[in-house]
Amino acid sequence: MKQSTILTLLIFISMGAFGQQDIKKDIALLLNAELQNENIKSGMLHVYSETRGIDMQLAESKEDSISILSPFYTASVTKMLTATSIGILKDQKKLNFEDNIAQYLTDSLMSNLHVLNGKEYSNDLTIAHLLQHTSGLPDYFTDTTIDRSPNIINQLLIDTSKSWSAQEMIEFTKQKMKPHFAPGKGYHYTDTEYVLLALIIENVSGLSLDKFFKQHIFQPLKMHSSYINLKSSAIDNSLDIAKFYASEYELSSLKSLSADWGGGGLVSTTQDLIGFLKAFNEDLIVTKETRLEMQNWVNETKGMEYGFGIRKVSIDKLTETESDLQLIGHSGSTASFLWYCPQLDIYISGTLNQLEASKSAMILVCEILKIIENK
Repeated sequence: MKQSTILTLLIFISMGAFGQQDIKKDIALLLNAELQNENIKSGMLHVYSETRGIDMQLAESKEDSISILSPFYTASVTKMLTATSIGILKDQKKLNFEDNIAQYLTDSLMSNLHVLNGKEYSNDLTIAHLLQHTSGLPDYFTDTTIDRSPNIINQLLIDTSKSWSAQEMIEFTKQKMKPHFAPGKGYHYTDTEYVLLALIIENVSGLSLDKFFKQHIFQPLKMHSSYINLKSSAIDNSLDIAKFYASEYELSSLKSLSADWGGGGLVSTTQDLIGFLKAFNEDLIVTKETRLEMQNWVNETKGMEYGFGIRKVSIDKLTETESDLQLIGHSGSTASFLWYCPQLDIYISGTLNQLEASKSAMILVCEILKIIENK
């Protein structure tokens, strides 16, 4: 990429061993290559390993000024924090994963929530079903509506000033969509479940979701740059959110993004996210027992399995190569990602800030692992 096309290229490096400089150079070239794609306007990347002496942060942009400290829209990476919040409430003995969700939600919300082939399964739904995408509920964001009217992801650009409530999103699925299967009888990724989980967190704790995150996750872990979009602000970060796009449309400033909440409304930084996942892995947020329960995997798609708000990726199956490496974490629709590779003890977080670049982001992470493994 020509130097003139990049307004910002900021690299912070802390390497314990001199030989790690080759890793830094090769990884920087990988991110730079992503910016060659005309659809990708910016990229942020953080690679961290305490045992390997690596703490590498990069930020590149063609158009806007960003830095390694800039917060970005994490999209579905949010699900890890929502699921962890449920785990916190479990550890506080305020709920259990196998509880029926009807215990914690209003009758009006539960009524006709899951009706399939004339039979209502609403009272059969458990918290675990919601966490693991095995409820059968439709996805208000991307599923096809019964009458072929726009789903909510399309409505974001139709009415950009609309502020969505959780109740509106649930009612939309009831009126406009149909469930896919009976609870526990399949897998279907849906943000609808994570709206319901966020409501459960609020009803059980007495706190709004953003305040629960702040009190139980952000403050204890010093995630001072993290917040829920349109609901709160960072504890200590005055930088603007990095812009992200769907095709050529910039979405980060839209009020209609309020439709993305418990399943995708988190704004954070690479450093905050890695701090969160590291604390999660070290049982500093939930107990080891709860963490292991959350890693109860079901098949999602080729090379991917899903637990309770957390993914496991097997590199060999995903890439059809010989590899014993795995990734545990989550990715988001904005090409955001937060992963830990236990075999290499490497944390990788970042974003390409482009809805069409999710596959590119996954390839980027795999290439980073290959570089580190081979050094």
